[in-house]
Amino acid sequence: MFNKDRWTEILEALNANKVRTFLTAFGVFWGITILVLLLALTNGLRNGVTADFGDFATNSMFMWTQGTSKAYKGLPKSRRFNYKFDDVAAIKADIPEIKYVSPRNQLGGYNGANNVVRETKTGAFQIYGDYPEFIKQKPMDIIEGRFISYSDIDSRRKICVIGPDVVKGLYDKNEDVIGTYIKINGVNFMVAGTFKITNSQGDSEEEANTIFIPFTTFNQAFNFGDTVGWMAITANDRISITDVKDRIFALMRNRHTIHPEDERAIGHFDLSEQFGRVNGLFDILSIVGYFVGALVLMSGIIGISNIMLIVVKERTKEIGVRRALGATPWTIKGQILQESLILTILSGMVGISFAALSIWGMNAILDSVGPVENFANPSVSMSVVFTALIILVVSGLLAGLIPANSATKMKPVDALRID
Repeated sequence: MFNKDRWTEILEALNANKVRTFLTAFGVFWGITILVLLLALTNGLRNGVTADFGDFATNSMFMWTQGTSKAYKGLPKSRRFNYKFDDVAAIKADIPEIKYVSPRNQLGGYNGANNVVRETKTGAFQIYGDYPEFIKQKPMDIIEGRFISYSDIDSRRKICVIGPDVVKGLYDKNEDVIGTYIKINGVNFMVAGTFKITNSQGDSEEEANTIFIPFTTFNQAFNFGDTVGWMAITANDRISITDVKDRIFALMRNRHTIHPEDERAIGHFDLSEQFGRVNGLFDILSIVGYFVGALVLMSGIIGISNIMLIVVKERTKEIGVRRALGATPWTIKGQILQESLILTILSGMVGISFAALSIWGMNAILDSVGPVENFANPSVSMSVVFTALIILVVSGLLAGLIPANSATKMKPVDALRID
């Protein structure tokens, strides 16, 4: 490997027919480029799609009520019921694996009737009654002021935290927002803060048109009593919400006299489960990327193997002379394997460099044009690069193995007879 004469001979052999060498190397170059780009694009799709979950804790779920599907203890089928605030306390007390339980209520919608007024300006926005821990379940950037506090909850303060599109709709440019008042369904609320959802995707318009107010204030101001519309529930770290949700459902069925086998009465959306399915899908896509890229790379390796067979045939007499002068079969085999390995690695490394440059270009374009839905930050890890290098080494050895064996099977006397 460190023999200077052998390296000189290899370089002379590769330069002897530059067009053939280039075309042979291009197959490996293109194969490794396709492999790396496919994995980068798969990661870009993974990053974009998983961002649609927002930064809402992926070990969380939403839970709401639906009509019952079974009669039970004298109560009819299709009965409607509501969660109460006592249910929140019961979940916290009976399910120790739960970290946060945020009761929530909603009023209006940004695409519905106008429900918010400030001076002469009006707008239709989503109003949520929430608890302070909701910001830990769905992280958001507080641009000015603050989020809801437990002091607001306990005192039922009429304060609100508003999104960027609410500011645009109700205020003039550069106008001070904090400390001003807006009227929600005829009730005055003081603006205590403005927010922006961190890395919002998909529902960014809906989120920007959102107003948060203390849950207790919401229920009192809009006559909801102790009703809870739905809950955002997050499990403790390293505990899957999927593993404990059946116990939560059983608790709610018992508290609201629902048949133990009634699956329809309690609606839910398990973000942890959905997140796992999405990750599983992209794991499969990554495997497909490896498979397709490997097939393309294999075609390049076959090309190198075929060319090395031709090279061995062209150098038959040279091989015969070297064998006659005492070169061992392993010396000849090592020469052929090294030529194949060098050609494969050089062309593969150029392919990896080209793929890295292409990935950098894609990210530069994304940075300049702004976020693209369901696609973000295409990239590959260093483990992929090392895997590609291992593939190149193994492929180079395999490509040269058949030609090398062919060269060593040749008898020196027969080789010297060939003109």
